[in-house]
Amino acid sequence: MSLSNVRIALETALNGMTPALATSWENVPFTPATGTNYQQAFLLPSEPDNPELSGGYREQGIFQINLRYPLQTGAKSAQDRAELIRTNFKRGNSYTSGGVTVNITKTPHIGTGAAVDDRWFLPVKIQYHANIL
Repeated sequence: MSLSNVRIALETALNGMTPALATSWENVPFTPATGTNYQQAFLLPSEPDNPELSGGYREQGIFQINLRYPLQTGAKSAQDRAELIRTNFKRGNSYTSGGVTVNITKTPHIGTGAAVDDRWFLPVKIQYHANIL
């Protein structure tokens, strides 16, 4: 259940951002409207850590947001959204669900943009951890 709570906490935070942006969630049907912006959200857990010998452990990984913007409209709109995500998920912020607190451990990394299919693709990687006691 801890990983589910991590997902819920991070997805809720992303969904609460303003301005809102259509989102393709993992394993949920989504068809983007032609010519519109949207984002894709992925939870990429890595191997849990055991920083202490007690019974607890640390969930850790990356919450990746892929921004998908129409081609030939410039990179600025996607870059502005990436910066907004970086601000909303700044290092030190925390989000809670089901008694699990998820901490943002580093400043989100804005990757390199590229043309992919019919969209400008810009990834934003948010590193997190959650101590499970």
